[in-house]
Amino acid sequence: MPESPIAANAATPAELQQRLDAARDGTPFLVFRHPQGGQQLVALGELPRITIGRRPECDLWLEWDVRVSRLHAELLRTGGEWVIADDGLSANGTWINETRLNGRQRLRDGDLIRVGNTVLAFCSPGDADATTISGDSVLKLIQITAAQRRVLVALCRPYLLTGRLTVPSNTDLAEQLYISVDSVKTHMKALFVAFDLGGSGPRLKRAELVERAVRRGVVLARDAGDETS
Repeated sequence: MPESPIAANAATPAELQQRLDAARDGTPFLVFRHPQGGQQLVALGELPRITIGRRPECDLWLEWDVRVSRLHAELLRTGGEWVIADDGLSANGTWINETRLNGRQRLRDGDLIRVGNTVLAFCSPGDADATTISGDSVLKLIQITAAQRRVLVALCRPYLLTGRLTVPSNTDLAEQLYISVDSVKTHMKALFVAFDLGGSGPRLKRAELVERAVRRGVVLARDAGDETS
């Protein structure tokens, strides 16, 4: 699998904040990394169609990638859902989670779209059918216990209340939830596994956990006011 542009080790705290800001209104967006550095976000909004290619007229112009066709693929909004279509447009094909696209496919939160050598992550805040992509390409649903969710809500609460990406410490979480620090550590480890996080420092990994939980709708804004969640 190519590295995802939303992987835990592929973002800075500022880039995670940028994604959270993009997700606040609940509309889908794309994330990719420009070869000269930096995260790029493309808001899909209410547009009916987004073209991807190396031609300057394309909505998403990937002029640096010689393996991308002049008109490579299209994103189409149909019935409130986003669908990707190639339909023979590209010379090198379009790949979704490393499976070659044949015609059209509905996109889910976290799907990786590869066109040429460029990987785009499709982000759909609050997608009820969202999945995560594990290192061995197996799709798995996010499944957490009630106790783990209480820790996750407490971790996300500062962002939900202020809009700023700040992460409480284990001690802060333990005091807020009236549990031991060791219990917090155990739940945090399980949450990192559930959200397929690893490979970065603890603080950045926590920030990534907040971003994924909020973007995928696992934790909602209304949860911020419920201290018993």
